[in-house]
Amino acid sequence: MEEQIQELKVRRGAIVIAHNYQVDEVQAIADFTGDSLELSRKAAQLREEVVVFCGVHFMAETAAILSPDKTILIPDPNAGCPMADMVTADKLRALKAQHPGAKVVCYVNSSAEVKAESDICCTSSNAVKVCESLGDVEIIFVPDRNLGAFVAEKLGREFILYNGFCPTHERIRDIDVLAMKAQYPGALVLAHPECNKPVRDLADELLSTGQMCHFATASENREFIIATELGINYRLRTENPGKRFYPVNPDRAVCPNMKKITVEKILWSLQDMKQRVTVPANIAARAVGCIERMLEIS
Repeated sequence: MEEQIQELKVRRGAIVIAHNYQVDEVQAIADFTGDSLELSRKAAQLREEVVVFCGVHFMAETAAILSPDKTILIPDPNAGCPMADMVTADKLRALKAQHPGAKVVCYVNSSAEVKAESDICCTSSNAVKVCESLGDVEIIFVPDRNLGAFVAEKLGREFILYNGFCPTHERIRDIDVLAMKAQYPGALVLAHPECNKPVRDLADELLSTGQMCHFATASENREFIIATELGINYRLRTENPGKRFYPVNPDRAVCPNMKKITVEKILWSLQDMKQRVTVPANIAARAVGCIERMLEIS
């Protein structure tokens, strides 16, 4: 299958990119791995006209918005995001009506329609900087209550937090982190800010997936407790063979949607040129402004 994928990539003028949470074998054959926005920006910069996006649907949508002239394929169109599904454009419009003077900061983990209703987008790595750039204004933060609370704490502010969350990160518990700290007392705890507050409070560093990878490589520490989705441990181990990584709740901190994409589905995607992800022009035109305003800041 890998040989066929390589042949089809050449024939189609395609490239395969994969999120850090993908299964090991998908990350192994990808041309580039990274976090969601990093992948979308990479897709826009590459010369290839066909991009096989191994991630969840909102990520492929973002790539389609930033690269409207390219063919963005997702190997499994059912790879969704429960947190992104928790907020809709209608729900956001209703919340905006209750707070007419507020600015809407939209986490990139959201649909194109929600981005179109937002003032500015953010990622887990730049959320603090984005919110800080808005000055002393009321902020509606959607959809992740945990990331929003983390940013509000950092800035000493109060936000209007939408009650969304990542089910996978919610399954990471503080008692498990404490048990691992007792077992590996020399290990640093790296946690994603999508984790709940008790877990965030135990972390030595709160980082996006991309930041975790860079931090682990640059750090002189040799052991790390990783509080995020299990898939990232493949990249951490591969890039840092002399270091040890201990995932928290490895049986439960698994995103079933991220695991829907397989090497076989990548092959089928290239064979049939499916499933193409597109965004209606009227929505894309509004959503791209939300994303570009973030890129100007970060």
